[in-house]
Amino acid sequence: MADTGSVSNKRMSCSIPERFQLHAAMLALQFGYAGFHVVSRAALNMGISKLVFPVYRNVIALLLLLPFAYFMEKKDRPALTLNFVLQFFLLALVGITANQGFYLLGLDNTSPTFASAIQNSVPAITFLMAVLLRIEQVRLNRKDGIAKVVGTLCCVAGATVITLYKGPTVYSPATTVTVQSTAESAGMLMGPGMFPSLGDAKGKSWTLGCVYLIGHCLSWSAWLVLQAPVLKKYPARLSVTSFTCFFGLVQFFIIAAAFERDAQAWLFHSGAEAFSIVYAGLWLRG
Repeated sequence: MADTGSVSNKRMSCSIPERFQLHAAMLALQFGYAGFHVVSRAALNMGISKLVFPVYRNVIALLLLLPFAYFMEKKDRPALTLNFVLQFFLLALVGITANQGFYLLGLDNTSPTFASAIQNSVPAITFLMAVLLRIEQVRLNRKDGIAKVVGTLCCVAGATVITLYKGPTVYSPATTVTVQSTAESAGMLMGPGMFPSLGDAKGKSWTLGCVYLIGHCLSWSAWLVLQAPVLKKYPARLSVTSFTCFFGLVQFFIIAAAFERDAQAWLFHSGAEAFSIVYAGLWLRG
């Protein structure tokens, strides 16, 4: 009995640090995603091809994922069949190719702040898709069901306002100069050209960028919903992600090889370009 009590006390004492670690990990993840928006826009400003960038990004992500998926899921990984291959290909088409493609096109026409803000609609869109496909149930007679509906409406309303409303400039020119000088100072510390101007896109179509980013959110939500039935049949998450990343890499490579005519687009011209690609590969979401 004493041993049982000591074991339970140890578990209770370890629960608080574990929760703290989880919250710290989620906070670090959000900071990483925030940096991803800025670094990706910096990469586009440096002239990196929107077709080559995701190819290298998925190469890095696949190289990082593959060893963990192979060694950690040897016993959990089912046999690979043609049906699974087709499902992984579809997941890659939606969650990698369409997701990242729409994102880069939208980011190129808008700003990192806007791209980050509109992604808040992903949970709402995912919930609506799950309800339509009867994966998620809405119980309006319970508090959690009402909270989900209200939260979904708020997310959709916020995304709609961000997309359609064109109001006055929020920041004054003095603030813009200050932000730009701060970015230039950071660039002097991390290397020339590391942080070029990251403001709103000039000479681009903001409305078209909004449409692209909405397509990005729809693709991301569809990818999340489509994963659920696949993972039930193929319960090896890292392997599913690796296969999805592989097929996404193949799809992007075919697209880039077909439409990117400039051979110089495949070369790194500075350390800043290499850094942006490596950073983006570390924060692969699709």
